[in-house]
Amino acid sequence: MTNQSHAPIHVVGAGLAGSEAAWQLVSRDIPVVLHELRPHRGPEAHKTGGFAELVCSNSFRSDDHENNAVGLLHEEMRRAGSLIMASADTNKVPAGGALAVDREGFSEKITATLRAHPLVTVVEGEVDGLPPEDWGDVIVATGPLTSPALAEAIRATTGTASLAFFDAIAPIVHFDSIDMDKAWFQSRYDKPGPGGTGADYINCPLDREQYEAFVDALLAGDKTEFKDFEKTPYFDGCLPIEVMAERGRETLRHGPMKPVGLTNPRDPTVKSYAIVQLRQDNALGTLYNMVGFQTKLKYGVQADVFRMIPGLEKAEFARL
Repeated sequence: MTNQSHAPIHVVGAGLAGSEAAWQLVSRDIPVVLHELRPHRGPEAHKTGGFAELVCSNSFRSDDHENNAVGLLHEEMRRAGSLIMASADTNKVPAGGALAVDREGFSEKITATLRAHPLVTVVEGEVDGLPPEDWGDVIVATGPLTSPALAEAIRATTGTASLAFFDAIAPIVHFDSIDMDKAWFQSRYDKPGPGGTGADYINCPLDREQYEAFVDALLAGDKTEFKDFEKTPYFDGCLPIEVMAERGRETLRHGPMKPVGLTNPRDPTVKSYAIVQLRQDNALGTLYNMVGFQTKLKYGVQADVFRMIPGLEKAEFARL
């Protein structure tokens, strides 16, 4: 039964945090009014009107709860009845030891579950300032793509000089355009994970000459100008690959292109100088995203540069 002693709690934002907050409240019989800007007005990075839409990586990182802090958090959330984790587990795709999801199915399950719940009232439209006092209890969970008016109200109230966030999107490739005569399936160290077999990633090997040419092309390629909402500092945990390359020619080999834990079955005695990995992006296995390849290169340059990678010479991109 509804908790009659508690007025509805307003949750602003139906992203990952807002959706989970709403679910935890209604699971305790507390009614929720869930405010979501989309679909009437879409932030620049979103493509759909669905809740908890993933706009960058489809990976929730390691799912190993015995040896990894992120994996332990996943397990704690499961035991707390998390909607996010339930949807992730339902829509998981092979990703070695990581938990990765079909991003469309993930969002659709969360959206359908919350919209169907009798204690959830969804209000579509912008909250353009601090919530009015008559709302009572409010959770603001609008994340990095908060609308400008609300962001300014939060900044003014908290006295914070600025609210910074940077992220970028990695390219997504059609599987049938990858040359599997050059690439191969293998997870790093053959590690199986949720929904995986230990051979879940596509690996594209580069020798030293190919790697050096690739880095040269990255450094020379035209970059997209920042939009106003993107003029924020980079974060080391999510650097565009061209920025990593600017920090040193070997940086990528110790980051997203590291060759450790992988062996080319066609030439097992020769160690690849660098390796690009692609991770399944949808349940059908028709799309793969380039792991760690967030970039601000212009679209045409992206296609030209990434087709320098062995196995991706004829790559067709679903998203750049």
